[in-house]
Formats: sequence, structure tokens, C-alpha cells
Amino acid sequence: MLRLLILLLLLANGAYFAWSHGALAKLGLEPAHTTEPERLQQQVYPELLLVTPAASTPTAVAPAPALAEPPVPTQVASAPAR
Repeated sequence: MLRLLILLLLLANGAYFAWSHGALAKLGLEPAHTTEPERLQQQVYPELLLVTPAASTPTAVAPAPALAEPPVPTQVASAPAR
């Protein structure tokens, strides 16, 4: 029974993959192509965007400050002996 369930899930996964990548377009089964042209129209001066390489960022990181004293472990009160 479990093998049948796994086989059905694998077949469903394969069918979804084929559909989502357009492999079933010849059969008339393809996902709707959606675009968002309004996002392109909302951009303000995209040509002024400047991407800098990672090498121009500072590489030195300040170390974390050391604790003055190590934390003292707390003791848990034990139950009285019987």
C-alpha cells in the first residue's frame, strides 16, 4: 500500500513538473504566462542604479568585546534526602 502511495506521488510530481515547464503545451495544457508590466513602469530612474563589487566593502570586522568575568554557573537546589 505504501509503495502504491509513493508511486502515485512520484507520478503526480512528474506530471506537475512537466506541466509547469511547458512540456504538455502540445496537448494544450500549459500554465498561463503572467507578466507584471506595471512594476517596470513604477521604477524611478533605474539607469542610475550602481552595483559595486564586493571587494570595495570593508572586510575588517571589529571583534566582539570580551566579558570581564566568566558567567558563574547557578546551582540547582536538590530535594532533601529521604
